[in-house]
Amino acid sequence: MAHPVTVTAAHPLDGLGLRVAGPPALTAVAARHLALLGATDLGSTVSDGPGIVSLDGTGGRPLGAEIVWAALAPREEVSDEATAQAATGVAHVHGRRDGEPRGLAADYLTTACSVLAVQGLLAALVGRARGCAAETVRTGVDLAGLLAVGQYLAAATAGEEEAVPFSPGGPPFTTADGVCFEVETLDPAAWVTFWRALGVAERLAGSAWRSFQFRYATACCPLPGELHARARATDWEGVRHAAKESGASVCALRSLADRLSEPRPAAPWRLSPLLPASRPLPPASGQPSSASGPPSPGAAAENARPLAGLTVLEAGRRIQAPLTAYLLGLLGADVVRIEPPGGDPLRGMPPMCGDLSARWLALNRGKRAVEIDIKAAAGRAELRELVAGADVFVHNWAPGTAERLGLDDGDLSAVNPGLVYAYTSGWAGRLAGAPLGTDFMVQARTGVGEAVRPAGEPAAPSLMTLLDVLGGLLGAEAVLAGLLLREREGRGVRVDSSLLGAAEVLTGPALRRAAGGEGSRAPEGFRRPLRTADGWVSLADDSAGRAGTALLDEVDGIDGITEITGMTSAEALASFRRRGLRATTVTTSLEALPADPRFASALTRDEHGALAVPAPWRFA
Repeated sequence: MAHPVTVTAAHPLDGLGLRVAGPPALTAVAARHLALLGATDLGSTVSDGPGIVSLDGTGGRPLGAEIVWAALAPREEVSDEATAQAATGVAHVHGRRDGEPRGLAADYLTTACSVLAVQGLLAALVGRARGCAAETVRTGVDLAGLLAVGQYLAAATAGEEEAVPFSPGGPPFTTADGVCFEVETLDPAAWVTFWRALGVAERLAGSAWRSFQFRYATACCPLPGELHARARATDWEGVRHAAKESGASVCALRSLADRLSEPRPAAPWRLSPLLPASRPLPPASGQPSSASGPPSPGAAAENARPLAGLTVLEAGRRIQAPLTAYLLGLLGADVVRIEPPGGDPLRGMPPMCGDLSARWLALNRGKRAVEIDIKAAAGRAELRELVAGADVFVHNWAPGTAERLGLDDGDLSAVNPGLVYAYTSGWAGRLAGAPLGTDFMVQARTGVGEAVRPAGEPAAPSLMTLLDVLGGLLGAEAVLAGLLLREREGRGVRVDSSLLGAAEVLTGPALRRAAGGEGSRAPEGFRRPLRTADGWVSLADDSAGRAGTALLDEVDGIDGITEITGMTSAEALASFRRRGLRATTVTTSLEALPADPRFASALTRDEHGALAVPAPWRFA
């Protein structure tokens, strides 16, 4: 069914003023998103210290977000993007493909943290309409880092072995005529057929499937060398033919320069108010549940849950939609997962904590579940009954599925005219002929593989699920904007977010540099940790260039600025800090993070024994 109404702009923050202070690295993305939602720029001040993003005109009471580098870790440990990636394990996970820690050349965690700050502000505004009087939300880049590695951390500390061993390697592949490409399929038969068409023995191709299948979980993908060799012996047309015959999807890596020639919307999401209700809107489920009690106007930071009493239905799989709903649950919503008969098969994905997957718990902890066969008429009727009493419905079904089943926004708004209908997709329907809309394919198609690696390194999508996580964050931001718009306009809203939108947010700074005639890629060697006698250290971006000369008079074991073999990590840190340089040790074992004094006090275990990272906001 077509959308009941399509609008070019929907601005839940119309009438509010926006003030910004602090380092642009902490505030720029948040300020941009708040402006896209309608807030009017009242001025900004660049200064050291925390980032402050505040909204004026919110009922006479101030409302602001404080963004810091280190909400948990000591400030001398986490002081910028590079040290945040190193300390929280992001550099370790991203570097698994290469066999050593590597920093992402894009500002991934500050981007994620800015989105978290916007979420907090929007949630506080929704909460104010319902009696939760929060005036400040606080978040930190280190909290964003722990959230980004949450599923990897849960798996590493589950006490069981991974389904496949960690080992360097993985896509992309290169053809005989020099085309670098990614391949994607969710079907093992299609995988084997694709490689058999390229001349790989069926048994060898089949033996590689498990490593390929689990690369989303392990962030590495060791493959037999024969696969790369056969790709190099085949031209691009032959690869495309093999993909067509097998049902696999292939995508040539696009450059950032390619993306400059393609249209890109200003916002990474779309808000579309639905037609005004033909009957009065039912009362929102927006009364706090008896379990939580009514929100107190003076709620303390640890008790403020601005979405308490709202109900979210989630029909999602893998990461993007489940993370969107999980974040809404952390903000207080009652989240109900719609799972197929027999339950979500990912509940059994190793490693396990008791009878549940540690990774699954990292994204679905605290949710209730209902098994519904949406392919059956009775199941769809049951889902509509649940929708009638819900505030939000979020899904990431394949394109066309909702329309085919009669479960699109128009269908469900007829059941509940006050519904916020959220679709978290791969491509948002914006790119004709797009391949399968998964994390790594979107990275390949949008130039992310170039943006996350510095000059001097070949472009390659990260095997860390960057866009699934950032897409889930943007999905929650969009839902919260939709809830606020519903409060202001008294009607339901459709919100669309996508992995494509996440890629555009992440590559935005590089694309703006390229459009201005500057180099789009970070300098060679950017965010490369330094090997020490017993580990690795990472310098802050503004300190890295002075690392080698700072130590020349102290140790002989320096190889450029890539190794400090004559010092332990502790000795190197002490030496750097004596010279006014900022640095931290690199987390290279997620299993050790729960005992790391930088984060130990904030990491807990749930009732299943799975490690849980802290909620990324504090309200007061």
